[in-house]
Parts: sequence; C-alpha cells; structure tokens
Amino acid sequence: MPALSLAGHTRSVYHLIAIKGLRPTRHWHRTIMPLPSDPQLLSLSENIITQFGQLFGDHPGHRAVHARGLMLSGTFTPTPTAASISAAPHFARASTPVTARFSTSTGIPNIPDTDPNTQPRGLAVRFNLAEHVHTDIIGHSTPLFPVSNGQDFYDLFNAIANGKAPEFLAAHPAAAKFVQYPKPFPVSLATEAYYALHAYKFTNAQGAVVFGRYSLVPVAGAHYLGDEEVKTQSESFLWDELPGRIAKAPVEFKVVLQIAEEGDVTDDITVQWPEDRKMIELGIVSLDKMVEENAKEQKKIIYDPVPRVEGIESAGDPLLEVRASVYLMGGRGRRAAPHA
Repeated sequence: MPALSLAGHTRSVYHLIAIKGLRPTRHWHRTIMPLPSDPQLLSLSENIITQFGQLFGDHPGHRAVHARGLMLSGTFTPTPTAASISAAPHFARASTPVTARFSTSTGIPNIPDTDPNTQPRGLAVRFNLAEHVHTDIIGHSTPLFPVSNGQDFYDLFNAIANGKAPEFLAAHPAAAKFVQYPKPFPVSLATEAYYALHAYKFTNAQGAVVFGRYSLVPVAGAHYLGDEEVKTQSESFLWDELPGRIAKAPVEFKVVLQIAEEGDVTDDITVQWPEDRKMIELGIVSLDKMVEENAKEQKKIIYDPVPRVEGIESAGDPLLEVRASVYLMGGRGRRAAPHA
C-alpha cells in the first residue's frame, strides 16, 4: 500500500484492516545491521570487546557484557497516540510480536543475582515486523550513562582494569554521577524500570518531527529489596522467580516516550532532560511465554540500538554507532563459538 494513501489516515486505515482480518500489501526489506566502514570505529569496537574479555574472562558463546540472561516472547499493542508520533509500522498495527531479553551486567554468565556488579540490569525488546525485519529498544535499569562517546567508553573500562578508576571518575563527572547513583536490587526483573537513554528522531506520516527517549515502565510497579532482604536471597533468585510469574500472568511494560523541547540536547546520552518534559505512552509490551531453546536463541540474537525502521532514526548521538558495531562484532564471535 503506497505511503501516500495512508497520509492523515494511518490509524483508521490499519484499524479497518484489522477489523476485516486483512493485511496491507507491503514490500519489506530485510533489516541489515552493517559493520561500519570507518577503520577507526572498527578498531575501537574490537578494542572494547577485547577489554571486556580481559575484565570478565573468556566465555565463548556468551555476550561480552550482560552475559547472563533469559528470553521471553509476547506482543506489543500500541496506543491510539502512537501513530501520531511515528510512521513506524508497529505503531499502526493492532499488535506486533516481540522477543525480549532480560539480562544482568558483566560478561560473567554465572554471576550471582546478589552481586552488586549485576547492576544495572538490562531489557532488550525486538519488534518482529516481518521475517528478518525488525526494530529494537535496548534499555538498562539506571536513567544515567557514564560516558558520551566510544573512546571514553573504552577508557573507562581500561581504567577499571588497570586500577585507575578513581582518576577517570575525577576527570569525568558523568561517570562519577553514574557510579554514585542508587542501584537497588529489584524484587523481580518485572518490577524494574528500564531506560533506553539515547534520543531518537520520530517522524509521523504527515512529516511532523519530535525527538524523544524511550523508557520501559513496569505495569506491576517498581518494587525493590532492602539491603537485609538481599542477603536472604538465592544466587539465582531473579531468574528463578520469572518463569513462575509468567505462568500466572503476563509480565507487562508500558513503552513511554519522553519528548524533548527546544534547546534540549539530543546527541549526548549523558545529558538528562528536565523531569517536567512531556511523557507519552506508546503502548504495552506483554511477555507471556519463555522462549524455547533459550540458551541457543540468546546466542543467536543480536539486538541493535539503531532503529533501522521507517519513522524512527538516530538523533546524531555518536555513541550509537559504536554500540551497534560492538554488538555486531561481539554477536558474530558469539555465534561462531562451538558452544555456550
């Protein structure tokens, strides 16, 4: 269906299609996550992956960071407002299948859930638009990020590896703020909020543009354990709890977009926007099933922080391409490993 025929009528047209049980004719292009052509970016990405290995050890078949995880599947259902923000297809459909992965920090696949180094935790959500066509949201459980570019990211972990973290933090206020920010243990991975942090440019069917940042807000509410409660938990309490929770009811998150105003910085992940910025709910992610052959699927999937979909694009953050490069290079190495 030509895009022009949907101008001004995106929601109503797709709503009619859903009612009639039909599907729009659309020629999908396979989502491509390319390696960058910049040799400096490739070298930096390789150095970052190597640095992770030096810090966390060699664990073939696992992620260099956020190695411990669990995958679930479900659906995304948009709000009526979503299509007015972006022409992205999952904002216009009645629903879209999703594949999500919860994770904890470090590259250690068996790190105990009670270890403070598991924080911040992560949640990545893939919106499956068609076969081999998708877009992702990748968030972590702290509304801050320590650095604004790839070189500083490498330098941070290099400083940690060489016992020079205090010097790095003294010279990088955003990193110091990130380290000092409270990171309590959640009751469940389902009672934690996750922040995508990068700003993106959203364009709707009429060409109107806004800039915004995603967050994934738990429908069950954010609930945390006290320090003494953490001491009584098992080393896998978060992973043990999740399957039982899913068996009773879906785990749900609101997809919320914080809207930038004139003058807000959109190309620096370390710069927060004022709390009074408008928040728009785009829909609900509902996770109701554990993914079969979980370890195999975790090894295979490579989440992508670059949207690569109509209606959503980078706002110019230089760290975005670095992350995508690291994820792709790390993912290729993980897939090539003989076992996980």
